[in-house]
Amino acid sequence: MEVKLAFPQDRPPLSIISAAKVAGVPLTIDPTLASGSVPTLHFSSGDFIHGVNTILRYIARAASVSSFYGRDAIQAAHVDQWLEYAPLILSGSEFEAACSFLDGYLAPRTFLVGYSLSIADIVVWSNLTGTGQRWESLRKSNKYQSLVRWFNSVAADYADILDEVTSAYVGKRGIGKSPAPSLKEKMPGLKESTSGHQIDLPGAKVGEVCVRFAPEPSGYLHIGHAKAALLNKYFAERYNGRLIVRFDDTNPSKESNEFVENVLKDIETLGGKAYVDDTPKEQMRSERMDGVESKCRNSTVEENLSLWNEMINGTKRGTQCCARGKLDMQDPNKSLRDPVYYRCNPDPHHRVGSKYKVYPTYDFACPFVDALEGVTHALRSSEYHDRNAQYYRVLQDMGLRKVEIYEFSRLNMVYTVLSKRKLLWFVQNKKVEDWTDARFPTVQGIVRRGLKIEALIQFILEQGASKNLNLMEWDKLWTINKKIVDPVCGRHTAVLKDKHVLLTLTNGPEEPFVRILPRHKKYEGAGKKATTFANKIWLEYADASGISVGEEVTLMDWGNAIIREIKTDDGTITQLVGELHLDGSVKTTKLKLTWLSDIEDLVSLSLVDFDYLINKKKLEEDENFLDNLNPCTRREALALGDPNMRNVKHGEVIQLERKGYYRCDVPFVRSSKPIVLFSIPDGRQKSTSIVSGA
Repeated sequence: MEVKLAFPQDRPPLSIISAAKVAGVPLTIDPTLASGSVPTLHFSSGDFIHGVNTILRYIARAASVSSFYGRDAIQAAHVDQWLEYAPLILSGSEFEAACSFLDGYLAPRTFLVGYSLSIADIVVWSNLTGTGQRWESLRKSNKYQSLVRWFNSVAADYADILDEVTSAYVGKRGIGKSPAPSLKEKMPGLKESTSGHQIDLPGAKVGEVCVRFAPEPSGYLHIGHAKAALLNKYFAERYNGRLIVRFDDTNPSKESNEFVENVLKDIETLGGKAYVDDTPKEQMRSERMDGVESKCRNSTVEENLSLWNEMINGTKRGTQCCARGKLDMQDPNKSLRDPVYYRCNPDPHHRVGSKYKVYPTYDFACPFVDALEGVTHALRSSEYHDRNAQYYRVLQDMGLRKVEIYEFSRLNMVYTVLSKRKLLWFVQNKKVEDWTDARFPTVQGIVRRGLKIEALIQFILEQGASKNLNLMEWDKLWTINKKIVDPVCGRHTAVLKDKHVLLTLTNGPEEPFVRILPRHKKYEGAGKKATTFANKIWLEYADASGISVGEEVTLMDWGNAIIREIKTDDGTITQLVGELHLDGSVKTTKLKLTWLSDIEDLVSLSLVDFDYLINKKKLEEDENFLDNLNPCTRREALALGDPNMRNVKHGEVIQLERKGYYRCDVPFVRSSKPIVLFSIPDGRQKSTSIVSGA
C-alpha cells in the first residue's frame, strides 16, 4: 500500500521521516502543504491521518524493527510519554533544561525505554538534531556526557539512514520549531498560534513541576475557571510535570458533585497555634476589622478541647463554634487576624454522609493539601493576593514545605456575569434551559455554542502572565475559533423556509442528476457530498430581490445563468425564470448565489441564534444585573437544507454557505423533526445575532 507524507516545505517533520526510515516503512514525500499546516499521512485506500504523534504511533506499529513501540503495554505507555515530551526540545527557552533532564535520565541507561531501540530514541534524537548548530555546539562540549554518549550511539548504529535525512532537511540553523502535539496540535490550513505566547513558571524544573486545579463543586465550571484549569494543564505539559485535579468540597451545605479529598486534622496538631471560638459571626467579623482579640483567644487547652468535641459531635453548642488560627490581631493584612480554620456543619456531606461534622475552610485546607500532595506551584488568581500571606503562614505553622504561588489575572468577559449565584438565578427562573445552555459562559455552554477548546487555550495563552484585570471581548475568542473550524468543517447549503423564491431554468436538465462534490474544496478530510442539479431551484428571497431582468448571475458549484423574467404579486417576488449560461465567466458576475434543487429530499432545519444575557458591556459592583437583562436572547428561523445534512453528527461544526458557521445540537432523526443548528459567532459582528429577520 502506497503511503504519502505531506508537510510544509519550511517545516519538514524530521522525527517522522527519520522514524519511517529506521522502521522500514516506505513513504512518498510531498512537501507542498501550506506553511503552518500539520503533517498528514495519505494512504492509497483514500484514508489519512493527521498530526505528528498520531503518525509516529502508526509508524511504530507498522515497523519491521522489533519492539519499536516497546515490548509490552507498559513500555508502549513510556514511549507515548517520550513522544509527548520530545517537542519541548525545540521550544527555544526550554532547550537547555531539556538537555539537562535527558542527561540525568540517560546516565544509567542505554535507551530511553527498556533495553532496545524504540521510536522514542529516534524522535528525541531527531529533535536534538533539528536544533542544528545549537545542539552541535553542546555535543562538542563536555557538559552533557551521558546525553552525548547516547546520541552518538544512535547515530553510529543508523549512520547511513540518519545522515541521509539530516543532510536533506537540517541546516546550521536547524529545521525550526517542530509542529508540536498536545496543546499546539492543529489541522491543515491553521497558522501556528501558541508558540509565540509561551509563559514561564518561576523556579520550574522540567520533570519536577506539580500543579493542581481545585474547583469548588457548587456549580458548573465557567470560562473563568477554564483559565485556571488550562493554565495548570499548560504548565504541567510544558514542564513534563503532573496535574492534580481535586475538589474543594469542604462545605456540605453547598456541594453536590464528587468529593476527592477531605482533610481533617485534630485540633492538637496545630500545636497551640489555634483556639476554639464561640463568638457570634457578625461580632467576630467586626472584631477582626478593628483588631480586637476574642475573649476565647487565651482559653486553656482543656477548654479548647471541650468545645472542639462539641464541634466534632455536631451539637447545637458545637455549631456555634469555629477553630481559629492564633496569628496576629494587629497585622495590617487583615487576612492574618486569626482566620477561621475549621467550621462545624452537621449537614450530611454528599459523599461521606454524616461521618464528619467539622470541615476545614478553603484557606486552611488548600495550602495543607498542596504541600501534602507534592504541589510545587499553586496557581491563584490575583484577587487572592492579600490572602497569600495566610497561605504561607499555614505552611510555616504546620511545618510543611514551601509551595510557590503563581498569580494570574482573573478573566472577565463583556456582557457576561460569572458569579455562580447570578448564573443560578438564570437557571432557576427558566431564562435558560440549564447550565449547559449555549448562552451561558459555562464550559459546557460555550462548547455547545460551537467553541473549540483549542481556541480557548490559545485565547488564554495569548493573555500571557499579566496580573492586570482585563475585560475581554468575546469577538477575539470567536475570531480564533473561526481560524480553527474554517479550514476543516464541511460546507452545506440552506435557504430560509419562509423567504425563498423558485427559479425555473428553461434549459435546465430534464431529469435531475447528481454530482459528488467535496464538502470542503481545500480539505479532503471533510469528505464528499451528493449535490442534485435540477431545472427548478430555490434561491434566498434576499438574493432574488437584488437581481434585475437580463442580469447574469453565478450559481455556486454549477455555473452562470441569465435571469429572463421576474414575477411579482403586489410588489413581492413570487418566481424567477432564467436560463443556464454555463459558458459564461464567473469573473464577470456581481452575484454569486447559493441554491437548492426543488426536490423532496430536502431536510428541515431550525437555525438558532443567540444574544448576550445582559445588555450592558460591564456591570459595576453596585449595579443589579436584574436591571440589565436582555429581553430577547434566543431567535429561531426555519430553513431547508441539502439532503447531505442527514449525515451531520451531533456536535459537528459545519458552514452554511454565505450564512456562517453552525454546530449541530440535534441531528437528523426523522423528516418531521428539524435538525437543530446553533449559529457560531465568527468575531466580525458587534452583536452575536446572525439570523436576520428571525
